[in-house]
Amino acid sequence: MNSELDKPITYLKGVGPKRAELYAKMGVFTVYDLLCHYPRSYIDLNTVTPLSDSVTGEQTVVKVTVVKKLPEARIRKGLSVFKAVVTDGTADLTVVIYNSSFLFAQLELDKEYYLIGRITGTLIRREMNSPLVFKADTDCKVQPVYRLTEGISQNVLRGNMKNALAACGKYIYEPLPQWVKTQYQLCAEEYAMNNIHFPKDTIGYETAKKRLVFDELLVLQLGMSLIRTKSRQYASFSLKNIPMQTFFESLPFELTACQKKAALDCAEDMQKQFPMNRLVQGDVGSGKTAVAAAAAYFACKNGCQTALMAPTEVLAAQHYDTLKGFLEPLGIKVALLTGALTQKQKNAVREGAQNGDFDVVVGTHTLFQNSTGFKKLALVITDEQHRFGVRQRATLAQKGGAPHKLVMSATPIPRTLAMMIYGDLDISVLDELPKGRQPVKTYAVTGKLRERAFAYVKKHLEQGRQGYVVCPMIDESDMELADVKSYAKKLKEGALKDYRIGLLHGKLASEKKEKIMADFKAHKLDLLVSTTVIEVGVDVPNATIMVIENADRFGLSQLHQLRGRVGRGSFESDCVLITDNVSETTVKRLKILSSTTDGFKISEEDLKLRGPGDFFGDRQHGLPKLRIADMSQDMDVLKKARHAAEMITQQDPLLENAENKGLKELVDKLFEEGLTDN
Repeated sequence: MNSELDKPITYLKGVGPKRAELYAKMGVFTVYDLLCHYPRSYIDLNTVTPLSDSVTGEQTVVKVTVVKKLPEARIRKGLSVFKAVVTDGTADLTVVIYNSSFLFAQLELDKEYYLIGRITGTLIRREMNSPLVFKADTDCKVQPVYRLTEGISQNVLRGNMKNALAACGKYIYEPLPQWVKTQYQLCAEEYAMNNIHFPKDTIGYETAKKRLVFDELLVLQLGMSLIRTKSRQYASFSLKNIPMQTFFESLPFELTACQKKAALDCAEDMQKQFPMNRLVQGDVGSGKTAVAAAAAYFACKNGCQTALMAPTEVLAAQHYDTLKGFLEPLGIKVALLTGALTQKQKNAVREGAQNGDFDVVVGTHTLFQNSTGFKKLALVITDEQHRFGVRQRATLAQKGGAPHKLVMSATPIPRTLAMMIYGDLDISVLDELPKGRQPVKTYAVTGKLRERAFAYVKKHLEQGRQGYVVCPMIDESDMELADVKSYAKKLKEGALKDYRIGLLHGKLASEKKEKIMADFKAHKLDLLVSTTVIEVGVDVPNATIMVIENADRFGLSQLHQLRGRVGRGSFESDCVLITDNVSETTVKRLKILSSTTDGFKISEEDLKLRGPGDFFGDRQHGLPKLRIADMSQDMDVLKKARHAAEMITQQDPLLENAENKGLKELVDKLFEEGLTDN
């Protein structure tokens, strides 16, 4: 990459050390980072609405002339109000500006401006409060709108972006080989960068977006392909065929057909000369751990070891108990390695792993540490892959040279997306619930029925069961939502004062979180009031009721994941969704959730309604963060980019040719600076 683009953001005129600190909060450190901070939307000054046709309450662009400016009025100490009367010939409008003499001074008498804002008031007296103001003779009729952080305004960011393009635009390099641009009819990179930020018209924006989305999806797939290619070294241990029937018959339940198939697929993969790279993707409660146990059994009966890594200590302990129950009766020794152990205990487990005394070691990130070694590590299993990311998966895999890898995920993802996100993995889908599992009954209600909902919770608790209440936030910064702390306090003092209530949220120290979850599992608590940290949590078969507040604030897939915390035993279970938002979209979404427990069907609907940005939230499931591509909207581009990636990697699997140098740089940048060289 050109050194000018790699210069720190302070290289730009108008960006000093203080502003650079604010940009750092947005992940912007270099000029190139700023250029890749794409607009989230645009204001199109070409779409002007006459004042007489404008709709009250809607965001509107109007083109008006200032006809009158009123004197400053002081309402109370520290609050000034400025008013100006404007017209477009069809109607008049009063512009109201609070505490900004600077913005008011921008509006000059008899001059024409574009104003953007919501119109309020009546047909007789209409107002627009604190609008965005642009001079009518502005060259840029399509204005970018960026994600911001406090201290940086849209105008500041637009100004800095213009400076970046003026100072460094000529250094923007072309990463695509010419044949790719020609075959897929793509514009030049420099044109794309200029027109994504300051397009002259819709065509300029669409042309730029098509190119940048193609780049991003191509680079993502090339990165996944590179990881797969680099892992295609010969497997460290060549495993022989072992009959699985003994394992299947030893279980206290019958595996579903898809569980058996996934287990046999793993056994088949582990006999090949290249390492297994398989994702077992199953809905909540579909029995992924039994498949993991089958794979571990196969490795251990071949005289090799298995490591299973979970994202939390509670989950690690849960997997340890389950695997121990499945495997120890068959003569397979299972050990647990977590941060909660004493140093002496850790040393004993590490020594046992190193000399081969333990066949299976279950743990958290402690398995990454250099002090943890294995004698014959042939299989690495990671649970909830998105909690680790690609780099950590690679780090653990290196401990065995080239071990077989099995990844488990409880988040059902539409197959097209799964192929994209887990592009370096083969996929097994568990789409049947094990026998005896009760589907969770789901009800959507408004806040008016909140008291009845908690009477229902009480009924479950009276029967000796446990429950969850989920809120979408943890402090009082957004007053319209239920704050989880005050919510827990209200329940403790009110409707459920006779029960033991725990409080769980993301700002608690991890040890505290682990303790609360362990207490809940041990039934030292009856009810857990929590944020979404319980989305991937412990298996508590006794939990049979969940109430989710402000359910409209969650994606369908996330609601389904949360709902999966109940109904894990043989008891009938219920989930109550409370929302005061009765818009058509909300009603439609919650109806989908109430009518099915099929996570794959729900994920397809969620993707249609929300797109993958919201579908994945901030986690992105271990995927490098995408800046512009939207994999639900850009499926056509995705197919073309996949085709291009296949053609490139057939000719140059490691991207070593000169014409692919730019692509290799982008791959390294997207995958955390050189991940693919690990």
